[in-house]
Amino acid sequence: MALEVAHYLEKHGASFLDDIARATGLLKVKVEEGLWQLVAHGLATGDGIAGLRVLLTPEHKRRDRRRSLRIISGGRSSERAMPVGRWSLWRNRSMEAVTGEAVLEQRAQQLLRRYGIIFRDLLARETNLASWRALLGIYRRLEARGEIRGGRFVEGFVGEQFALPEAVDQLRGMRRDSTHQQAVIVSAADPLNLVGVITPGARLSPYSNQFVAYENGIPVGVGLLGELLSQLQHAATPS
Repeated sequence: MALEVAHYLEKHGASFLDDIARATGLLKVKVEEGLWQLVAHGLATGDGIAGLRVLLTPEHKRRDRRRSLRIISGGRSSERAMPVGRWSLWRNRSMEAVTGEAVLEQRAQQLLRRYGIIFRDLLARETNLASWRALLGIYRRLEARGEIRGGRFVEGFVGEQFALPEAVDQLRGMRRDSTHQQAVIVSAADPLNLVGVITPGARLSPYSNQFVAYENGIPVGVGLLGELLSQLQHAATPS
């Protein structure tokens, strides 16, 4: 689906979803899925925020929205919440760059840039991913080319691990520096919300509107932003 949509956009330029569906013969929902894959891989973009917002809305929330629209409209399927606006490929990329293998390698490198170190358990919260087996082939090839490093970087997890060279250097620097580091607060929607993924405890939903406080890589608090800031400030105040 993504390749068919990409081929159409490459040939015709910026187009509306209806035009893509009509020309390719795909159902609108299939065109939507294809657009999502292209956007997620950084290959396509929309001309307005509204269409991107629809694509980025979690599927269960879109289902609830579509259900309410059907009730209001008497059950007409034409009220489906679809992404609006025109869609195009970034910088008119040639279709040689949109092959399945090229998309997979780009996604694998994107994950490396996001986390610095990659192993199977780390990707538990990622969606729309190829299988770990497919990613593994890409990482082994990148390691053979000398672009990344393979090894055992994080203890307590089985399977192969890979890292960017700069991430390995950072880890070594942190190991040598025994001084206390300042707490870091990230949103639960951030990819660095790894509570319950590579740290003990239950997972924290990315849709919870909460935040996580880390100290030296260890989660020390979960809650609303104001509560966490107050908690950390109180902990830092000498008694």
